[in-house]
Amino acid sequence: MTDATRCEAGDWVEVERVLLEPADRSKNLPPETAEKPLRMWIKGFAQAAGATGDQMTIETMTGRLVEGTLSAVNPGYFHTFGNPIPALARVGVDLRARLAEYHASEDAIAEGGER
Repeated sequence: MTDATRCEAGDWVEVERVLLEPADRSKNLPPETAEKPLRMWIKGFAQAAGATGDQMTIETMTGRLVEGTLSAVNPGYFHTFGNPIPALARVGVDLRARLAEYHASEDAIAEGGER
């Protein structure tokens, strides 16, 4: 097997789980949706060696242990939320600068200075 289909313990992987079988899904879904199982994919660190299609346990970034079928080794991220909004591009940088300025003024007050 290739490296793309095998993993060792500690490798970053993705597992797939079926949350609901078609019979267990809501009756209010469109037919083309209701006839398919509800699946989820979770990324984490393999707890043992395995190959694509094997059942395995992973540990997520939050420390949860999750079991599922190994679906990818070293998976990437392929989602998108569209193009960046220019007006929001610097919000984080500006907020950090304002917080640093605020904390500096609080430190000055604590040392006997004035606002």
